[in-house]
Amino acid sequence: MNGIAPRKIWLCADDYGISPGVNRGIRELIEQGRLNATSVMVVGPAIGRNEASALHDAVARNRNCAIGLHATLTAPFHPITMHYRPLRDEQFLPLGKTLQASLLRKLDPEMIRAELAAQIATFTKLLGRAPDYIDGHQHVQVFPQVRDAFLAAAKAHAPGAWVRQSGRVQPLSQRLNTPKALLLDTLSATFRKRAARAGVAFNPGFAGAYDFTKQLEFGALMAGFLDGLPDGGLVMCHPGHVDEILVSLDPFTDQREREYAYLAGDDFPRLLDANKVTLAR
Repeated sequence: MNGIAPRKIWLCADDYGISPGVNRGIRELIEQGRLNATSVMVVGPAIGRNEASALHDAVARNRNCAIGLHATLTAPFHPITMHYRPLRDEQFLPLGKTLQASLLRKLDPEMIRAELAAQIATFTKLLGRAPDYIDGHQHVQVFPQVRDAFLAAAKAHAPGAWVRQSGRVQPLSQRLNTPKALLLDTLSATFRKRAARAGVAFNPGFAGAYDFTKQLEFGALMAGFLDGLPDGGLVMCHPGHVDEILVSLDPFTDQREREYAYLAGDDFPRLLDANKVTLAR
């Protein structure tokens, strides 16, 4: 085993910009070398020059860490572009309605492409450079109608960026008991084909989806995420400190604290070593 080169993976903390507490937790983990990617939500209420500068400082202490755009097209967030439709109470549609509209082909791909171009431009202005990669809040990037607009915007406005696909690598027999992840696998298969056709790079494997409503032990979950994940694969996570802004926006609260505690603790690096996994770029 000693002669086997470690697998290099991406461990990506989503939602930088959703709240000050989440931002602080992500920065702390970056500085500790426990993350090597974070995705910035430029339509979030906790992103601006100070939060962007603090993220730059954290990444300066961990050169392995990439910074990406967390493209957002679902409530309770607001679009950047003035004429984006459809909306509900001036916000994007909720996740379920967005997925339904995409499956029924009721979205406008050109409006989506313009909104994503605006989010890429906002990221570039805030961070002083284009994103290293682009993914989607609540996996909207793999939805029908959204995916082609997403890939077109990425290729045109961040040509050096890779994109996230959300499909797992487990055999079908191990996926049937998780309907949400199985849906992501199905949608991601088409997304990968479209990305390859467009010449846009993407991660070869994905893990990190689980039932956020259950108080699951994150160490056991992480062990499962690493099992079978290929070199260059990506694990999505959502660590952070809970604050009032987060509670007002997102039901995923206490589990963020549990993820943070595990990633900051001693068991996590031992798990990486045992699985011959590294977060080096």
